[in-house]
Amino acid sequence: MKTVLKIALFAAGLTALGGSAHAAGDATKGKEVFAKCGLCHQIGPGAKNLVGPELNGVVGRKAASIADYTMYSAGMKKLGESGYTWTEEHIDQWIANPKAMIPDSPMALAFAGLPDAGERADVIAYLKSNSQ
Repeated sequence: MKTVLKIALFAAGLTALGGSAHAAGDATKGKEVFAKCGLCHQIGPGAKNLVGPELNGVVGRKAASIADYTMYSAGMKKLGESGYTWTEEHIDQWIANPKAMIPDSPMALAFAGLPDAGERADVIAYLKSNSQ
């Protein structure tokens, strides 16, 4: 019985650790990884909407809330209407596999996602550095 409890606690600990991988990202490395995103998104001074919306201030922003961006998918609009906010955790889920969240979004159709948790953590750190 004690062995089962120990295994359960160990598994719970691993799950908790896996969910916080984004916390230790490196913004400098994230800028490099963001090059994969740069065909559709801009960030930083003078950023403009492209195929995807500009991402200044995205961390903490409500989904689908850039007023002059007109190409949100129906699924993204619905997400925004629900009050969904781009927390670090939500961004991590989104960039890991956009198709799993909103299959009809242009991003889901054009971008398979970043499977590497370290790269996602770095991109999130970079996004955060442009979200103050």
